[in-house]
Amino acid sequence: MRVLIVVPTYDERANIDTVVTRTLANPGVELLVVDDGSPDGTGARADELAADEPRLRVVHRPKKAGLGPAYRHGLGIGMDEGYDLLVEMDADLSHDPSVIPTLIEMAADADLVIGSRYVPGGGVVNWPWHRRVLSSGGNIYVRLMTGLPVRDATSGFRAFRREVLEEIDVRALRSDGYSFQLETALQTWRAGFRIAEAPIVFVERVAGTSKISRAIVFEAMARVVFWAVRCLPTRLRPIPANPRSVVARASR
Repeated sequence: MRVLIVVPTYDERANIDTVVTRTLANPGVELLVVDDGSPDGTGARADELAADEPRLRVVHRPKKAGLGPAYRHGLGIGMDEGYDLLVEMDADLSHDPSVIPTLIEMAADADLVIGSRYVPGGGVVNWPWHRRVLSSGGNIYVRLMTGLPVRDATSGFRAFRREVLEEIDVRALRSDGYSFQLETALQTWRAGFRIAEAPIVFVERVAGTSKISRAIVFEAMARVVFWAVRCLPTRLRPIPANPRSVVARASR
């Protein structure tokens, strides 16, 4: 199985060396850094690391355009190049690269594996109470509104089989931030693919600044209402298994 880790960056110079080192400590994976023109030189530093590491590549985008567009760009490259599994991961070390083998292993029995803070064994570290309420409450809101049977739909640590991204046409989606994570999970579920959740411990960044804004949160809340209306028919009847599901096909 060819595995590509896609890591969007913007002003992550303080973290990029550690992210690259710890990610590529996992054998058999490759890393694609998608840098949105970081003013702090993140992209340039990533280029220096890539010069000595054949499993690392860097894509430079001209300016900051948001998490969703960066992921669509990176995932699109992985799809075009025929990678079997594409993994999303943050660059701020809140996602532990040592969990990547678990995501890969669980992908043998699922089409999408989400690193979840809200399943047994998962959790968060160094979050203030209001951030915990916003995150856990937001996920409850998503489940109630859409019926999506996922405990942590906003998690950005996840592994997709290529066929899933092709089926949901990920490059045609227009969501950003939390909304991108929500929409891809929702589209995957509505398409009948199988989703699994792996427990992760999310550790708040210790270097750099968060890119989360009120606008990103409000966008997600508003889009959930729209998706809830679209999902209403599927909430009234079971979603049929997708005959193109990698897992379903492999089990025959």
